[in-house]
Amino acid sequence: MSRVNLPARSARRLLRTELRRSVAPWAGAAILTAALAFLSLAPGPWNTGTTRWTAQWTSMALWTRHLLVFMWPLALGLGALQGLRDHRSRTAELMASTPRPPRQRALAQAAPIVLALVTGYGLLLLVGALRVLTGDTRFTSAGWLPIALLGAFALAAGAVLGMGVARVLPSVLTPPALAVGAFLLTSVFRPTTDAAIPASAVSNRLSLLSPVTAPVRDTLLTVAAPVHLGQGLWFLGVALTGFALLAAAGPRARLLALAPLLAGGALALAVFPAAPRDTYVVDRAAADLVCNGPVCVSALRQSRLDGLNGPGREALRLLRDALGDGAPATIAEAREPRALGERPERMAGSVLLDFDDPVIGDAIDGQLTRALVAQGIAPLCRPRSAVESGTVDDTAAQSVAAAWVFGDLRPLDGTMHRPGDQLELAAPVWERFRTLPVAEQRRRMAALHEAAADCTGDPLAALTGVPTR
Repeated sequence: MSRVNLPARSARRLLRTELRRSVAPWAGAAILTAALAFLSLAPGPWNTGTTRWTAQWTSMALWTRHLLVFMWPLALGLGALQGLRDHRSRTAELMASTPRPPRQRALAQAAPIVLALVTGYGLLLLVGALRVLTGDTRFTSAGWLPIALLGAFALAAGAVLGMGVARVLPSVLTPPALAVGAFLLTSVFRPTTDAAIPASAVSNRLSLLSPVTAPVRDTLLTVAAPVHLGQGLWFLGVALTGFALLAAAGPRARLLALAPLLAGGALALAVFPAAPRDTYVVDRAAADLVCNGPVCVSALRQSRLDGLNGPGREALRLLRDALGDGAPATIAEAREPRALGERPERMAGSVLLDFDDPVIGDAIDGQLTRALVAQGIAPLCRPRSAVESGTVDDTAAQSVAAAWVFGDLRPLDGTMHRPGDQLELAAPVWERFRTLPVAEQRRRMAALHEAAADCTGDPLAALTGVPTR
């Protein structure tokens, strides 16, 4: 029994020794600390609103993958620093003369930093998972796992490649050169989210060689399965090339070590989808509607349904009294991807909600009912969100529409337009409108609803009969 356990004990002892002698523990700590500090302290969409990194599982996985824009170059540079250890201590020739096979020596050098980086990334995911579990999401899916696992694999592959390159190019300039070069490449290749579907400045297939995913703007989007397969093949090739370079004993072996990298890249490019719309796809399980009577939300936001149901039913009743047969009959969450500034989705006979609009997403009870009535009569043509302000004209038109139903004019809470600016535009319109005969008020309110639903004309002019600007 002791003989059987000897190799395992020797391996554990060797791993402990390498961990003490290497930069591996510092590498894992650097990855974890830097990522948590960025996600927790830096302002941005990763820590606010519906797209925050702990709001739901896919967002958590995508944001941690997005941080590979700096974590992957860091892993590459730290791997190269580890690969220079024998050269710095001038023991490279001595280590090469030992009877231990080159592959075994390479594995002993690579294992500690790979273990440390994967552990650091895993702890980051664990922190995110615990916060998602203690949040208010009810939607659970395994679709986030491939995204997260490939992030860990990319870090490991980058570190091993850095070690291999440093073995071939043993210079103090190698680690910073690799880190800076990798950072520049990932910055150029990474996709942006200005469009409805994230796209990169380079071709879609080429951009997918980067481990970095797009920032999360639409929480119903996820990464397609062919992308996972292609990136898995690519990073396998990267890891194998790094390991082969680390173990190579001569120029020919180093040249042959490039074969896995080239093969992995070729296979990945063949598997990757050509178009961004086939790369980032709607998660159908998350986008399925969950309804309570006429009030529906996506499965991803099922936790919002209870708070929306009462105000939603009341808003539909008020809309039916105000607009008659032309009133919306249902309330549903908008689920189609759109570009920044693009016209929101339209659906005949339904009030479509965007929970990224703070007027809707942050409202409760009576405030939410008022916001739903305003959206039902005058649906927005120019969206509001954390990065989109809409126009004060649309906001003023919604305020007047809600005032007609509730009897008092109030500015809408949650917009980027100051209450005074809203009332400055809406108050004169409301004062003229309220003096009209009831029949004329109904006619003009119906005209407002039609103009807003079609995004044609001036919404306030539909109420006053004359241009407001």
